[in-house]
Amino acid sequence: MSDMPPRVMRDYLYDALNQLNIRQIFGVPGTNEIPIIDGTSYAENNVEYVECLHENIAMGAAMGAARMTGEPGVLVVHITPGIAHGIGNLFNAYRSHTPLVILCCQQQNELVTQEPLLSSNIKELASQYCKWSHELRTPYEFPLVLQRAFKEAKAPACGPVFISIPWEFMMTKPLPSLPEKLPGITRIPTNFAGDPDEIRRLAERFAQAKNPIIIAGDGVGYDNASEQLQVLAQTVGAPVALQTFSSLANFPNDDYHWQGELPGNQAMLQAIYQQHDVAFLVGYSNQAQVTVFNYADGPLIPTSVDILYLSNNTWDIGKNYYGSHAVLGGIRASLEKLNQVMAELPVSGDIQRERDARNQLLSKLCAQRRQDWDAYLHQAEQDASGTINPALIPHYLSQAITQQGLANEFVYVHEAVSDSPSFQYLMPLNQEMSKPVSYYCVSGGSLGWSMPASLGIKIQPTAIQGVTPKLVINAVGDGSSLFYPQVWWSAAKYQLAVLYIITNNREYHTLQNGLEEVIGSYGWEPKKKPVAPDPADPTSYHNYDVDYLSLQHPQLNFHQIANAMGADIQGQVVEKTGDLNAALQQAIHYVLNENKPYVLDIRTERDPAAVQQSGGALKTSAAHRRPPLNYFHKQLLDEINPDNVSTLA
Repeated sequence: MSDMPPRVMRDYLYDALNQLNIRQIFGVPGTNEIPIIDGTSYAENNVEYVECLHENIAMGAAMGAARMTGEPGVLVVHITPGIAHGIGNLFNAYRSHTPLVILCCQQQNELVTQEPLLSSNIKELASQYCKWSHELRTPYEFPLVLQRAFKEAKAPACGPVFISIPWEFMMTKPLPSLPEKLPGITRIPTNFAGDPDEIRRLAERFAQAKNPIIIAGDGVGYDNASEQLQVLAQTVGAPVALQTFSSLANFPNDDYHWQGELPGNQAMLQAIYQQHDVAFLVGYSNQAQVTVFNYADGPLIPTSVDILYLSNNTWDIGKNYYGSHAVLGGIRASLEKLNQVMAELPVSGDIQRERDARNQLLSKLCAQRRQDWDAYLHQAEQDASGTINPALIPHYLSQAITQQGLANEFVYVHEAVSDSPSFQYLMPLNQEMSKPVSYYCVSGGSLGWSMPASLGIKIQPTAIQGVTPKLVINAVGDGSSLFYPQVWWSAAKYQLAVLYIITNNREYHTLQNGLEEVIGSYGWEPKKKPVAPDPADPTSYHNYDVDYLSLQHPQLNFHQIANAMGADIQGQVVEKTGDLNAALQQAIHYVLNENKPYVLDIRTERDPAAVQQSGGALKTSAAHRRPPLNYFHKQLLDEINPDNVSTLA
């Protein structure tokens, strides 16, 4: 027998969640939110309240849930400090086109004008990072607002929606004139092809390209359209680069057209584009992911390049650069039509020979890249310096995932930013083992998002694109992991079996690379700390030139930090290369069989000799040796960046 009380306005929310099969609300409890949270107490509502210890954790967890389900992630936050605490991940969601519905419980409606405790114009606070931001005028518009909010969050291009709710509205009884239950949520289909005439014109231009390049943005991954893009790349013989800070695995990393992510550097971007007469920008949203830009040096995409666009978002078409042809439409459906037209178009013998030659060259370069990486990994395994090369982590993870037959049963959550190339190339992000949603990153760049996201990802039993998050791996740098270690409390409480890998290089390594680019562009250097190293202690780093970028003193033990959250989380510190593979195997076995989280604190390479030889603290030995990903443009990029130092800051 049902124990549901008489309906109040908050119950329309549970109508919407059940219609969309959304099973969680994430949040941090506050007095104003109790009426909404209380709704999860009734089994009939079939929704769980997932308690977090910080609003940015709740925001990140909702983002992870959205990625897995394809439906909006839902969270409830507390007045001004609640949404303010969540702004970092709200920005990430906005830039990554993640659908969210954020419910923020405002103070009592009759009191707000008097500026009571914690109240503010919270609708405006959230509005610049939301598709729609609204504060309820009356409790009775809640059904209307819910229908609009969920519809808009899901409509292309997806994104966050914010609803401010005076808290007493949720306890109001519905009027007889309102529907007994929310009738439904309008869905706007996303798999629609663009204008056929413009697709043909774009195809005709593409067919005449002498040396084209394809840029795969997040729109490709969200639409699960990498297969269609592979067909196109093969047809025209084009290298495929991914947008910088891709949110998904937008193209299989074992396809020989794949060249990794675009660099975050003006000169390197220009060098890449200048080799091509045509650039096809597909679902490419974040087009200016650079640290430093000088107008005097020219645009990121030179004017000599003919730009072709395909996107489901008008804002991204011609946002920064004029395009001679532009298709507005669903990525997968439009690519299918484009491939059909390309197959029908006549091709001259010269152009076909050029295409074949480029495909042969790309295949040869792919084999050379694999050979160079294999040699690099072998060297890393044989290194007797006592430090761990971080590239070995994805190398061993990939072997374990493949050996255990976890095809489409793993999700890799990536915030090991200093080591992005290794993880993006070595993890099994290919057509056989994964789908685009098997890889999760964000385009916003606000740190500390990945550990929260792991909660929302793992709590889902199944995911879209045929993926099951059986094994969830979150690799995160030591600096980023310190933003929200409270995640481990929630992971333990809900027994979310996530393997947390802390790539602990004891410094803000990515910031050092960014600083190096600033120094190179402007000739400015920070004040250095003139303290000699301790000759008796080769691991001493208190001589660090830019000491505020170091996390060396005091030493951090992330397994201990996890346990300090009051949870008996298993884990270990790994300091030696010879121990790494066994530690990873043990950790994977534990999370798969014990259904609990596990923390690996892996002490990654940080070579003091290389630091001193570089004249500062801005380069490590790994950065000098690691092969690049982009072999099609390798020679040009080597001339600009001979040390192969990451340009992502």
